[in-house]
Amino acid sequence: MGMGQYIARRLFHSIFVILGVITAVFIITNLTGDPVRTMFGEFVTSEEELQRYREELGLHRPLYVQYVDFVTSAVMLDFHDSLRLQGSAMENVLHRFPRTLLLASAALFIAVTLSVVLGIISAVKRYSILDNVVMFFALLGQSIPNFWLGIMLILLFAVTLGWLPSQGYELSLRHLILPAVTLAAPPLAQMTRLVRSGMLDVMSSDYVRTARAKGLRESTVIFAHAFKNTAIPLVTMIGLNFGLLLAGAIVTEQVFQWNGVGLLLVDSIFARDFPVVQAAVFIIASCFVIINLIVDILYTWLDPRIRLT
Repeated sequence: MGMGQYIARRLFHSIFVILGVITAVFIITNLTGDPVRTMFGEFVTSEEELQRYREELGLHRPLYVQYVDFVTSAVMLDFHDSLRLQGSAMENVLHRFPRTLLLASAALFIAVTLSVVLGIISAVKRYSILDNVVMFFALLGQSIPNFWLGIMLILLFAVTLGWLPSQGYELSLRHLILPAVTLAAPPLAQMTRLVRSGMLDVMSSDYVRTARAKGLRESTVIFAHAFKNTAIPLVTMIGLNFGLLLAGAIVTEQVFQWNGVGLLLVDSIFARDFPVVQAAVFIIASCFVIINLIVDILYTWLDPRIRLT
């Protein structure tokens, strides 16, 4: 199977994954009860007015007809207008999405860069004091909840030291540092442990000993031979974590009032703005699918032994 056929096949499979997400969103929305009563029940007491809203939104029709209409609209990226904001639901989500993408990308950059450096150093200096310190903070990073770490960073760097702003969104490094570090902590700890474990396995391999026996520099042995073969599980973890960072930014954006999709999603849930909630979930799920496709393609580039099946 050629690369083009493989990509086409993976794209075909991805369509069914996204269709499953759309179906799940539709079911969950309807499991909350009467959507119109849920959205407008506090403001409308007349049953006639509620029925008028049902007809305007097409919710008076049979459920299977609503489902077909919902799927068709979702494919066209049309989730109707927001109930509390101006413009369509998708326009509001796409307006905020670059901010969440910036935050997740910055967090991923921090996590990948530091995890590779710390993981390699920890593996090379196995059982040393430095290795123990790195593993201690890696364990700590996986144990501390994001919201608590964010609050502690705000208290230290914003309130006590006054070095960085505590909240708000601006396109500046000062506003990005605290939320990015907070969001990066769990994947940084996870990937550091993964790199260390992978490097320890590879460093005892025959081809690494052969490379050293040839008189190659230690840096060449580590990066050109050992680390390259550790990269495949790391690429998997990077892909999964990038999707998780996009979704996990919800809590971090709430703590730092970072005006992205996460904050919009939380506000829309409390405001019962279902079109925006559906559009946000659709965008985040689609990003997961696209990232997984990219990771699968990278596998074949990193390791030619992987068959395109």
